[in-house]
Amino acid sequence: MEQEDSPATPGAAATDAGRRSRGTGRWRRGGDGRGRTPWTRGRILAALAVPAAGLPVFHSVVPNGVGNLGSLLETFLPWTGLAVPVLFCLALLRRSATAAVAVVLPAVVWAVLFGGRLLPAGRGAAYDLTALQHNVGDDNPDPAGTAQALARTGADLIALEELTPGALPVYGAAFAAGHPHRAVVGTVGLWSRYPLVDSGPVDIRPEGIGAEWSRGLRSTVRAPHGDMAVYVAHLPSVRIRPRDGFGSGPRDESAVALGAAIAAERLETVILLGDLNGTLDDRGLAPVTSRMTPAVAGAGFSWPAAFPVARIDHIMARAATPVTTWTLPATGSDHLPIAARIKLRGP
Repeated sequence: MEQEDSPATPGAAATDAGRRSRGTGRWRRGGDGRGRTPWTRGRILAALAVPAAGLPVFHSVVPNGVGNLGSLLETFLPWTGLAVPVLFCLALLRRSATAAVAVVLPAVVWAVLFGGRLLPAGRGAAYDLTALQHNVGDDNPDPAGTAQALARTGADLIALEELTPGALPVYGAAFAAGHPHRAVVGTVGLWSRYPLVDSGPVDIRPEGIGAEWSRGLRSTVRAPHGDMAVYVAHLPSVRIRPRDGFGSGPRDESAVALGAAIAAERLETVILLGDLNGTLDDRGLAPVTSRMTPAVAGAGFSWPAAFPVARIDHIMARAATPVTTWTLPATGSDHLPIAARIKLRGP
């Protein structure tokens, strides 16, 4: 006896066919139940890729008039790249080929602007000296351990901020053998393998700050390649408050004073080491960054040490080139130390 399979009901067959069409057609040539294809779905999502690409390029048009939003954006500018994976995941969820392709635009823009910072540039390049910069933290629970870690780096110049009277002898003892020359002004200090002369304070106080606030230092370093001016600076901190926004006014004032001091410097070669409480993209540091060549290779986020999100500690030079820079392991501070190899110009 032969048995014939009974045909499925017309309604069920149509439903199954519709499901198959929707399941495969979302990414292929078929459309969904509303006739939309992968190339017609997600147009609004695709449009969001344009501001995601434009914001890191045209960040300077974001005004500082309200809460210093421009400087706030520029402080975390590399993190705008997070828009790329977010938009791509949304494109996958939406099953939109148009949105997925559009994500390429902000991805390329981010790679052009910030991708080079992730490359280990200059590791094999010739250099003349190594400089190290560290905000050691005035509440550092282990200044002795911090001092020993920094001394072992072999840097020719070591600049420190947030020095306290109690910790100063600890750093002095740790650096004495390899860095017998030092200059300390207020809470900033410089230790050098080479002789230091003409050391003194640099007034970078914002308006309304008393004379006891001393965070700027300038010294002439008698290096084998010739004299050079070395500045150590610790600019005022910034605050983010719901009412006031990004409070960078005192920092910006101090940056203007530091930039003026560097502009007036008579020695051609200048090295700046410091906690500037701002990133290279922040327009508030333009009075300084416009006059110096910063060390930019590597992501180099230095703060906070537990989960660094921004590089606010810097090594910059004039009439010299920082060929590479890197962060060192965490110490007892809330900042990471940073170091740079610097190529000096020949005579």
